[in-house]
Amino acid sequence: MSIFFDLIHYSSHHDRASRRPSDGDHLPINTHRIAPPLHAQSEGHLPKLLIKKLLKLYDYPHPLNPQIIIPGYDKSHALRTASLCRMVAKDLEYPADRIRLFEITCLLHDLGRAGLDQPLFGKIWSWAKTHGIPTRPREWRTMYPHTPYGKETEAFLLRYGKDLERQNIPLDEWTTAQVEMRLGFARRLRKHLRGVKPHLRDMGISWVPWMEQIMLYYYYPEKLRHAPRWVRQLAETLVACEQLEAYNNRQRGRDYYTRSRESLKQAFHYLQQLQSEGIVSEPVLLAIQQLMTRQSFIKVLTDARGKPFTQQDFRYIQNLQKDFIPCQS
Repeated sequence: MSIFFDLIHYSSHHDRASRRPSDGDHLPINTHRIAPPLHAQSEGHLPKLLIKKLLKLYDYPHPLNPQIIIPGYDKSHALRTASLCRMVAKDLEYPADRIRLFEITCLLHDLGRAGLDQPLFGKIWSWAKTHGIPTRPREWRTMYPHTPYGKETEAFLLRYGKDLERQNIPLDEWTTAQVEMRLGFARRLRKHLRGVKPHLRDMGISWVPWMEQIMLYYYYPEKLRHAPRWVRQLAETLVACEQLEAYNNRQRGRDYYTRSRESLKQAFHYLQQLQSEGIVSEPVLLAIQQLMTRQSFIKVLTDARGKPFTQQDFRYIQNLQKDFIPCQS
């Protein structure tokens, strides 16, 4: 694939806006294009020992027997997502100290799902997807606008509890927890963060509010409507990279996406859909598109698949470089 890696990249500086989002800048929810930060100093990976300690925070005591620890589900997904996010943030020229906190945030982005019971979680949400039932708070509120804000979990169980029981899914606290991991993600994340913040302090990590905002953005974009522009851009980066990894993640595809194979084309179609919805902006999508020509970026995605990209995948990436046209609002 040596010819492929000789593809000419878009100019990093001329395709971007000319000024850095300052800490006080704000971004309206429907604005797509924002400027990158100033040049960043060189930044490296987080220490392996720190990564190991952070990923251990996903382990969760079993509710019926606290002596049994439920290992965090698919920690590799969190690690790969953080790696992609680090590369995009570096390409967008964020400073090293902010990239470090951002990478930590991305490593912990699924903390609200600590305790995920894969067979039960997969059964609930595969059934919901098959029946066209919303699986995210913002989608639920669109379909059921009279649901009180923050009560989507309760509304789901009230409306579909009988159906779940017919699927031999018990309506107990453990099932409620699996539903909350999606429809009540904010509540569950905040509860779990309260427990892990002392551990983060012991690791020398100062947790700041924007880190939680970024973790909540995919499910609750409205919470960042008045956030500083750079916070919004990093949140968009997490969403885009997390979805790109998930669309290439063989384990997740098998466990609860009911997917027979992974497709780069489908992944980028979804990212472009997120852009059309105002969830991901043009600069973030352009940065990812450019990085798709780098071996280090591709390796993260092929690790998620457990096998190399196909010739069809590489042709798609080549066409993406030539034909990429960001959708406009």
